[in-house]
Amino acid sequence: MAAKPYKLLRQALDRSSKVAVAKYAWAGRERLGVLRLRGDAIVLHAMRWPDEVRDPAAVGPPHETVSEEEIEGALALIDRMSQDDLEGPEFTDTYTDALAKIIEAKRDDAPLPEAPEPEQPGKVLDLMAALTESVQQARASRGEDADVHEMPKKTAKKQPAKKTAKKSAVKKTGKKTAARQSRSA
Repeated sequence: MAAKPYKLLRQALDRSSKVAVAKYAWAGRERLGVLRLRGDAIVLHAMRWPDEVRDPAAVGPPHETVSEEEIEGALALIDRMSQDDLEGPEFTDTYTDALAKIIEAKRDDAPLPEAPEPEQPGKVLDLMAALTESVQQARASRGEDADVHEMPKKTAKKQPAKKTAKKSAVKKTGKKTAARQSRSA
């Protein structure tokens, strides 16, 4: 039933070389989206309402100048990391596949599948060692030959002992004793 309107919209968008802005309901809210063609399919791109968009000046980074050398370096890095196709095991949805296996096992009252062990455990870095090494390399590159030593651990300073109340008690009792002696005399 919806095949003819879909095909009509797809062909009209194709001939006009335009995109369509559409309202649609999702998760109990009215949303805004753009319909565009990708091959023989219509693709919906979610958009934000104006009140959902922050002012770029409020969240933008501070004004910095970037040299042409830095831009060229970034472009070279992008070229090295770019891929022409998004095929392969690193681009598969393993979470959904694992969840489907768990649901199927629960439905069939079968034991749950074993979770695969990670291939390589994560590498734990000693930040202080890395920082020390970085400082040593920086000093060596400047021609300084000073060694970097570990910072001494902070020790808690002892608070001076509070004065005891004995001295004041002695003074008071001394005055009372003197007063008693003068009365008796």
